[in-house]
Amino acid sequence: MKVMIVEDENIIALELERIAQEAGHHTVGPLSTVEQALAYAPRSDVALVDLSLSDGLSGAQLARRLIDRFGVDVIFVTGSPENVGNGIEGALDVISKPFTDERIVNALSQAEARRKDFDSKAAG
Repeated sequence: MKVMIVEDENIIALELERIAQEAGHHTVGPLSTVEQALAYAPRSDVALVDLSLSDGLSGAQLARRLIDRFGVDVIFVTGSPENVGNGIEGALDVISKPFTDERIVNALSQAEARRKDFDSKAAG
């Protein structure tokens, strides 16, 4: 699966990249702005998105566009999970920072299973 990492804190972005790659996924990014993420969205299956990016509190708006326009599954990874409220329709999960490798891998596994299930229903 192609995992886009949208995170403006470099050390966290690199950690997410490592976790995704060790779980057998290909990574896109890390990217730190809405503009960058939208440019790479067509090459992504799922996105790990922080709420606060280099261009401000833009993660929620980005998520909406990734889901609606590109069919990218979104998993929020944020230090402010309360700002997601009851979630954003279509987002798969909200993971609080600090996170564990296991928590990220489990969320990616769920996204992959959901995508395979959707693809098999679309084909059948």
